[in-house]
Amino acid sequence: MISKQSFSIDNDILGGVPAFTGTRVPLSAMVDYLTSGRTLDEFLEDFPTVKRDQAVAALSFMEHSLHAHPH
Repeated sequence: MISKQSFSIDNDILGGVPAFTGTRVPLSAMVDYLTSGRTLDEFLEDFPTVKRDQAVAALSFMEHSLHAHPH
């Protein structure tokens, strides 16, 4: 089972926007990096508070969520 412990949703942190646990880095920052053609390594260099395992787990969770609920 894929866990979403790598990110959290807390109204007191970024107004409830999903963010990497223990940081103020929204998941959307990583998605923006990747969709603009930048690499995961570039994202991790620019956001050193995010750990590689958090980023990979979040990507896996998003992928699983998309495949689990096809429309």
